[in-house]
Amino acid sequence: MPASPAPSGSNYVISFPANPSLPVKGSEARFPVRRVFCIGRNYAEHAREMGHDPDREAPFYFMKPAWALAIESESVDYPPMTEDLHHEIELVVALGKGGSAVAASDALDLVYGYAVGIDLTRRDRQGEAKKAGRPWEVGKAFAQSAPISAVVPAAEIGHPSSGRIWLEVDGALRQDGDLSQLTWSVPELIAQVSRYDQLEPGDLIFTGTPAGVGAVTRGQRLHGGVAGVGEIDVALK
Repeated sequence: MPASPAPSGSNYVISFPANPSLPVKGSEARFPVRRVFCIGRNYAEHAREMGHDPDREAPFYFMKPAWALAIESESVDYPPMTEDLHHEIELVVALGKGGSAVAASDALDLVYGYAVGIDLTRRDRQGEAKKAGRPWEVGKAFAQSAPISAVVPAAEIGHPSSGRIWLEVDGALRQDGDLSQLTWSVPELIAQVSRYDQLEPGDLIFTGTPAGVGAVTRGQRLHGGVAGVGEIDVALK
């Protein structure tokens, strides 16, 4: 069963920060974040550039902690212990309802809205972990590794299945794809993840990145977006 929230008025033995939450476009209310699922290699051309088979393999995911989100940040810190930090622009799905073993035909009923995210990756550390057969957390799950925009409710924009997804670095186009190129669609991703874990309200799903990922350095600016959802602009310091 999911962990129960602390009783109202209870005390903790240590100081504990509030759970992260995202702004909601057009509202004073906020979207509370529970978990962050990240889908790997979900665009064929990106799979090829990473040296993998682009055929429709079963989707897989890794996790980032909720505190890794950099929420509508104008800048993020370049992380320590890397010489090869990469950008990955992504459509993010924000779930307003939960479920287990959800049918793809029912999956969009769980979606509250969408956002634009960037999966920042210590590619050198990730590569070392892969080679050693170790988990990826050192390459993926560090502080400020997931810049993200405000959530746009699906009630306002519908459920985008096509449209441009792109990212520029210092004004130069690096990634340029279309949501229609997703190997596994949003409903299929939700259905697949829900087979492995009980999805809950507040969960986020980063849906994968198109081809063109590459290194960024201190002082560079990342600007990208997803058609119909929004844009994100972040400087590395």
